[in-house]
Amino acid sequence: MPLCSYLAATLGWPSIFYCFGTVGLIWCTIWMMVVKDSPQEDPRITDSELKYITESLKDVETNKPAKIPWKSFVTSMPVWAITVSHFSENWGFYTMLTQLPKYMKNVLNFDMKDTGFMSALPYLAMCIMTQFSGQFADWFLVRGILNTTQVRKVFNCSAFIAQTVFMLGATYWLSPVGTTFCLTMAVGLGAFAWAGFSINHLDIAPQYAGILMGFGNTFATVPGIVSPILTGYMVTDETNVVEWRIVFYVSSGIYLFGSLFYGVFASGELQPWAVESTPLKSSGTRSKNYEPTSYVNKSFQQSDEAYS
Repeated sequence: MPLCSYLAATLGWPSIFYCFGTVGLIWCTIWMMVVKDSPQEDPRITDSELKYITESLKDVETNKPAKIPWKSFVTSMPVWAITVSHFSENWGFYTMLTQLPKYMKNVLNFDMKDTGFMSALPYLAMCIMTQFSGQFADWFLVRGILNTTQVRKVFNCSAFIAQTVFMLGATYWLSPVGTTFCLTMAVGLGAFAWAGFSINHLDIAPQYAGILMGFGNTFATVPGIVSPILTGYMVTDETNVVEWRIVFYVSSGIYLFGSLFYGVFASGELQPWAVESTPLKSSGTRSKNYEPTSYVNKSFQQSDEAYS
């Protein structure tokens, strides 16, 4: 965002597309040169890494499921809990991503270059918090403080509630420092929600996790389309803070709904329709209270013991 603001202010808005288009081509070229189809083909992998990966894969069913249980997907409330949470998180994320620069420029009177930097702060905060949220969730699991379902619900729901509070706070604390702080927290705390719903597919149906992520992300992409359009209808005067409050109210309401829905219907347990092709074995426990009930728990336990 800071770079985009600088490019737009100095070279014009088309330069943004030229710059990032070029970066995309460079990244694609490097990807084709570096990434391999299997660990065995990677010339940079160490012997210990190769051994760990190949031994871990021994416990995973190699045959692809002959039939994808779509009916079970669409009738499973835990699946919809993940999908609704993904949608809710993305609504606030995309709303801020597309509208925050305009809000800061027209309501808080930030300069164009300053707007880019300040708009990037929430996503920088999310990047930093993401590095800790997953580790924190695993800490609760390994020590048997919470089971999988509890960890997913606590992290997801508490993050959404906190995001709701800070999103509402941003509509009334109308100062550069106050608004920036509230919006930074509102977006950044989403990292803890990702430690809830985004890994939940592996808990409930590990062999269908990729398909479930694609299923949920299809719905979760809708906010990126609908939110900017809806904001355009709600905000006809971009300097009117009252109209902008409606945008924040909508995002807060969706966060709150996502928290309630996930809190009621989410699960960290392997679902009955996903049991058949999940023959993973447990390799022991770390504590008396820690009883792995999901693919994630077992995999984490195995990797933790491998390095202990």
